Amino acid sequence: MLVKCSVDTFEYENTSNSVSLVPRLEYSINLLNDIIDILKIKRHTLKKSNKDLVSDFNDADDIFLKAIELERIIVFSLEILFQIQKRIGCISSVYNIPELLPSAIPLIRITSAQLFEIIPHCSQKLSELSVHLGSIVLDSAVLTKARFDFSQSNEESSILLDEVKLMVNSKINKQYPNLDFFKLCNT
Repeated sequence: MLVKCSVDTFEYENTSNSVSLVPRLEYSINLLNDIIDILKIKRHTLKKSNKDLVSDFNDADDIFLKAIELERIIVFSLEILFQIQKRIGCISSVYNIPELLPSAIPLIRITSAQLFEIIPHCSQKLSELSVHLGSIVLDSAVLTKARFDFSQSNEESSILLDEVKLMVNSKINKQYPNLDFFKLCNT
């Protein structure tokens, strides 16, 4: 038996569009997890290699400083991606997306740029992730009638970027306590 129902087309469009966000968000989560796994392996390899180099450290050894800087970039990239992973994990509805994700897009792009010459395939995957999350943010904003304040989003990104930089610099300094890495890099 059929019951006659009146379905408002606008509500139907919102529901179907909101449902289409879920597979894209899941794909983005999987892509992010893949990138994190690759960077974890790279970090482990660099950390092990750099520990071997510490015993033979020479102030004039540019190779060691470059190796430490490479490790710092990988750790920085991982920490940024962990922060983005946390934000995505906080999404409970389509209404959270415009609040949580806009500031993640510039962070992904910065990370992608840093990895471009080091791990090109990760950089490419991050660019893809940026496009997917950007489309999810825009579609969710349309559905929820959200408005963006790009200056606030950029400010949030900058604050998080600064926090992660401090955290990573602290980790690297603790990992190599006998080296004044940042003083050596600035000379």
